[in-house]
Amino acid sequence: MNAPPDEVDEGGRRAPRAGPAQGLRRSPESVAIKARAAALGLDVCGITSADPARYAAFYRQWTAEGRAGEMQWLAREPERRADPRAVLSGARSIIVAGLNYWQPQPKGRGRIARYALGEDYHHVLLEKLEALAAEIGSSPGASAKVYVDTGPVLEKPLAERAGVGWQGKSTMLIHTKLGPWLVLGEILTTLELEPDAPQRDHCGSCSKCIEACPTGAITAPYQLDARRCIAYLTIELKGSIPEELRPLIGNRVYGCDECLDVCPWNRFARTTREARFLAKPGDDGECDQLHALLEISPAEFKRRFARSPILRVKRRGLLRNVCVVLGNIGTADDLPALRRAEQHEEPLVREHAAWAIGRIEKRGIIKL
Repeated sequence: MNAPPDEVDEGGRRAPRAGPAQGLRRSPESVAIKARAAALGLDVCGITSADPARYAAFYRQWTAEGRAGEMQWLAREPERRADPRAVLSGARSIIVAGLNYWQPQPKGRGRIARYALGEDYHHVLLEKLEALAAEIGSSPGASAKVYVDTGPVLEKPLAERAGVGWQGKSTMLIHTKLGPWLVLGEILTTLELEPDAPQRDHCGSCSKCIEACPTGAITAPYQLDARRCIAYLTIELKGSIPEELRPLIGNRVYGCDECLDVCPWNRFARTTREARFLAKPGDDGECDQLHALLEISPAEFKRRFARSPILRVKRRGLLRNVCVVLGNIGTADDLPALRRAEQHEEPLVREHAAWAIGRIEKRGIIKL
């Protein structure tokens, strides 16, 4: 979610762009924090003030229009999302840090979004940010609060203001040296730190992300309807995937990287330094063995994906997604596994297995 670069505020006035930080000398605290962040393996680190978020009005409108779909938590506590000082009393600065997660896409019949090929980034990034926050909290009179997708923080607008990157037309954050492959976290602190200059928008006239989105979820530059996004459909949506959108999912079992893959700033992408993000050798993103996934037991699912973001979608959600993928790319060889899935104990799995069988048969891959 984002607003166009020239968003107007509640009064209809054109919101000015924030300028470079002025009037503050480069503080030793800021220098030390960035040095420590680098030592902890964080790829990016920027600092901004704890002033109210720039896009709060647009965000409220976005959720009010229902474009967040079933992600109802995004509409909670709008006052706190708008003003970081309501999240941490006395907050004066926000540190925005991130990790690069790009790696080559493993070969396989089904695809997983790159951020989910290895260990859950929430745990990996939180570990590093908590270590950094502990040092900040040791300063006299200072306190700090850490978030990695766990609190009411508009992280991408804050990251833009902290100079970490800019929100592109896809609404993803883009870094000039790493492309759009960053996971982000924040530290709110009562320390007053020198803010970095905001990053300006470098998208120009490019619209490749909009054109590439399989479902048309990027409805206009800088605007996303989550209800059509494949990442939402395969991860956040807990129930049945709308039938008209299932064919557009293609072979994506979990998430989607399409708008990131086509971004011209990918020319700077490089493989992550964080070993825990890497897919295991020979793993093929866990999705080359689609039949085996359809047969996975509850205990095996928990064991196999214990440290993976995929655990979040739960077993029934993953099997639902596998059925949709097989419905899109499957052959007669996939029908026995799908017919067994049609007898699954979960109604959600049975429904999508039946749809997949019908799709394969309709394509005439077998003679009835």
